[in-house]
Amino acid sequence: MPKENLNDLQAFVAVARERSFTRAAAQLGLSRSALSHAMLTLEARLGVRLLTRTTRSVSTTEAGGRLLNTLAPRLDEIELELESLSAMRDRPAGTVRITAHDHAIATVLWPKLLPLLRQYPDIHVEFSVDYGFTDIAAHRFDAGVRVGNRVAKDMVAVRIAPDLRMAVAASPEYLVGKPLPATPHDLTRHRCINLRLPTHGGLYAWDFEKDGQALNVRVEGQTVFNNTFLMLQAALDGVGLAYVPLDLMAPHFKAGRLVPVLEDWWPLFPGYHLYYANRRHLAPALALVIKALRYRQDRSRKATV
Repeated sequence: MPKENLNDLQAFVAVARERSFTRAAAQLGLSRSALSHAMLTLEARLGVRLLTRTTRSVSTTEAGGRLLNTLAPRLDEIELELESLSAMRDRPAGTVRITAHDHAIATVLWPKLLPLLRQYPDIHVEFSVDYGFTDIAAHRFDAGVRVGNRVAKDMVAVRIAPDLRMAVAASPEYLVGKPLPATPHDLTRHRCINLRLPTHGGLYAWDFEKDGQALNVRVEGQTVFNNTFLMLQAALDGVGLAYVPLDLMAPHFKAGRLVPVLEDWWPLFPGYHLYYANRRHLAPALALVIKALRYRQDRSRKATV
């Protein structure tokens, strides 16, 4: 096949993966009309219809699905190999796309990667805030970050942070005239600040643990957010009780802006882990990012992660 057709094949993969001409065009830096024309030309040249178009979505035909399954892995391999060539350069380069929780970005990724970005100006990092369990292969991310190390079999997990303690607190103003919750179930009698999860669209049930007993409670309140820092701010503003990482609340406890609640029930989760595809060769930029993020316990402890 002529070399000039490679761009059309890459464009087809983008459209098939995104299921949208608009999103694929933005990804490729093309206009929607130019991309649509390129796909029509490709279909005409191959003599088979690859895409089914409706007013709301784009999907692959049987032939298009077959081409996608065959073509996409090979194009990914080519792209990865081209990125690997930068290892031969004095200055590693490339873009690393990471999907992560906003708290992970603010407290772990950004502090650790900022020195790397200053040292290697040709390395670029794109952060995408997401509370869902993103399929990094399907969405073309190089890596993802989530609490714990439970990942798919074809992924590698690397711990990048210590264990994470969650906490519950409210402002002194909110608690005036109200009884402090004695057990997690008492939260149902309070206004609580909710988190909506994108995966199923439901509200997050607060997890608790004490003396080996684990339970979760569904709470109610006036506000729902999908951002940790906004939930914290709502608690500071007296809207209700919030459930966020302890490290964010600790300075406000010390200053008296927040009052801890149910401390005996605060759960401890495995720390943030970076997960990425199990590949034989890592792109140099991604390898440097992994090295910079890898968590190592204090030397005074017995083990090193």
